[in-house]
Amino acid sequence: MSCVPVADDGGEACANCGKQGSDTVKLKNCTACRLVKYCGVDCQRADRKQHKRACKQRAAELKDEQLYSQGHERLEGDFCPICTLPISLLMHERSIFMACCMKRVCKGCDYAPFPDNDVDMLAMIKARVEKKDPVAIDYLAHKYFHGELGLQKDTQKAVELCSEANYVRRLQSLVLIDALYNLGVAYEYGKGVQQDTAKAAGFYTKAAIQGHVS
Repeated sequence: MSCVPVADDGGEACANCGKQGSDTVKLKNCTACRLVKYCGVDCQRADRKQHKRACKQRAAELKDEQLYSQGHERLEGDFCPICTLPISLLMHERSIFMACCMKRVCKGCDYAPFPDNDVDMLAMIKARVEKKDPVAIDYLAHKYFHGELGLQKDTQKAVELCSEANYVRRLQSLVLIDALYNLGVAYEYGKGVQQDTAKAAGFYTKAAIQGHVS
């Protein structure tokens, strides 16, 4: 008897005895290969020797399909958190696990010298801002707010950047709570925007809901 797939058209038959499926005869798939159906355990056992080879072959194919149809995307932890590039395979050889932050950093970023002046530091921050990194955008807003890294103090620019950071993170379905809190500060004290305690309270509330502790 040939082991061929049984079509689900209501005309299925037991692969061993040929009995047609009906309201009284319930056919069940061979759970390993799903190629054929049987009316009962006895028929499945009787057909085992004849069906065994085709069953094993199809079961192996199904397993391969399951294995190779998933896992095509790299996991979040496979990307360097600094340069955001995927770490090359053989990750344990091409990256360093940082115990301080529980992050895996590519060796390129691990070996890269840390900037020792404001100009280089600012260039690195702006490079991340251009890539729409919400953490970098909010960090730059903080520097404008306090006039650090050689930047002229510009509270209006800081508020604009905070809003942008929050918008970008919303697009990523994650609200940056520091940006929400900083917007609350800006509206509470009228820094770069018209003072509005109601809006400030709204931003503070959103930040608190997201887990901000200040």
